[in-house]
Amino acid sequence: MRPNLLIILVDDLRYDEFGAGGHPYMNTPHIDRIAREGALFERAFHTTPICSPNRASVMTGQYASRHGVIDNVARDAMSHRLPNYHLRLQRLGYETAHIGKWHMGNDGMPRPGYDHWISFDGHGSIVDPRLNHGGRYRQHRGYITDLLNRYAVEFIRDARRLRGRRRPWSLFLAHKAVHPDAHQAADGTLDMARFGGYIPAPRHRDLYRGKRFPRLPNMRPPAEIVRSKPAWREAFRLRGRAGARAALAAIGAGGQEEVRQRARMMASVDEGVGGIFDALAGTGQLDDTLILFFGDNGYFFGEHGLGPERRFAYEAGIRSPFVLRYPRRVRPGAKIRDLVICQDIAPTMIELAGGRPGAQIQGRSLLPLFDGARSGWRKSFLIEYWAENAMSWLVGMSYKAVRTDRYKYIRWVNRDDGRGGLDELYDLSRDPWELRNLAHSRRHAAQRTRLRGELQRLAVAALGL
Repeated sequence: MRPNLLIILVDDLRYDEFGAGGHPYMNTPHIDRIAREGALFERAFHTTPICSPNRASVMTGQYASRHGVIDNVARDAMSHRLPNYHLRLQRLGYETAHIGKWHMGNDGMPRPGYDHWISFDGHGSIVDPRLNHGGRYRQHRGYITDLLNRYAVEFIRDARRLRGRRRPWSLFLAHKAVHPDAHQAADGTLDMARFGGYIPAPRHRDLYRGKRFPRLPNMRPPAEIVRSKPAWREAFRLRGRAGARAALAAIGAGGQEEVRQRARMMASVDEGVGGIFDALAGTGQLDDTLILFFGDNGYFFGEHGLGPERRFAYEAGIRSPFVLRYPRRVRPGAKIRDLVICQDIAPTMIELAGGRPGAQIQGRSLLPLFDGARSGWRKSFLIEYWAENAMSWLVGMSYKAVRTDRYKYIRWVNRDDGRGGLDELYDLSRDPWELRNLAHSRRHAAQRTRLRGELQRLAVAALGL
């Protein structure tokens, strides 16, 4: 029997921003239930850790080098032509739905591959949003997370009531949370005059008052960071300008209240997961439905002197929350440490639906990992980023990086002096906080050469030539 497929995506969520992921005080019992009754993937990653490129990688199973959505510029026409895996699910007989944020292109109109569509333009609005229902816009009153949760539950109940078990379904529920209220122009820049910041539901505004996120070893001031990460010298200098300081202050970047506000927004997400569990159980579909919960990029709480600069290849930026429940294939309480990337979602869903992933898909089906068959699994993956406009202080910060089981090597391609003077190399087994840059260590010269060769191989392969 082919399962229903339910994907829940949370915007900007760090790998540790839920209870089972290790958050010190956030209460997420329903999300934790997915991990408890399914699998927690402890090393899941984003390969281009910003919104539009990574979402396109999820949908296509491809690297950004191949699918072409390389930044948050409004490539509306391109986003209507992506080889989205839901097109394949439709051909395999699935009823498909997208509910929530799209943000590959700024228009909220329906994309190919979906029988049911509810979305919004760009980043949308947290309060009283304007939603697109199947091609027509409607103004709503209420909190956007609650509205999206309600529509997801309605779809699940209708799938059972109106269509029975004869046709499986796939629902992609993409929350706006925990992203701040923001307006992004077509060129990718943020309009700070229309910036609303983090907004939890009124019922959650007093949650976690006085709670504190612990100070981590790599939460260091910029002056100390640039000693081992010289590529950041100009960015940190530009961040001292008035406009940059105002943008960072608007969200309380790096402060305890920012962490608390995000946790408060997550309370509505978790309540929605509880409602979804109830709807699935009440309609007899729970154990016939795969539930995957993950994020679209990471975030920094001060690690390496960073905050909303989530685009970068340090662990808090590239690691993803990734929990999956499907009792017919996944052992409860499993913890999987293999290197998983977001491109693996598309081929996994296609294979579970009874199809075979096409040659254009660069990710790998996770089904062997469900069965404990880890032989031949990937030992490295590419991380890539192209400098863009969203933050004025990030100038020429394009990079390519490779991460293996043990090492990470970052190549700053726009700032290359021909000698790799700004490169970064970390031994993650001995230095998980990425504090000691070994790129210029004679002892690690052979490792650096090997990793640079692997990076070149992966970068070429990502093009799909």
